[in-house]
Amino acid sequence: MNAKPPRLVPCPHCGKEVAWTPDHPYRPFCSERCRQIDLGAWAAGEYRVPVVEAPDEPDADQ
Repeated sequence: MNAKPPRLVPCPHCGKEVAWTPDHPYRPFCSERCRQIDLGAWAAGEYRVPVVEAPDEPDADQ
């Protein structure tokens, strides 16, 4: 039987390649440190989706 190599993905924080396997406890991050840095950024509100305001339209209720 030919075992295929694990898929490698870049760590979202530092870019280091990480094997995407069930036994890797920090995936998709390479380490606990990168995982904690990302969690801190999320908690601080650094990850935001920009909102595009719609042009002023008359209210449909009137």
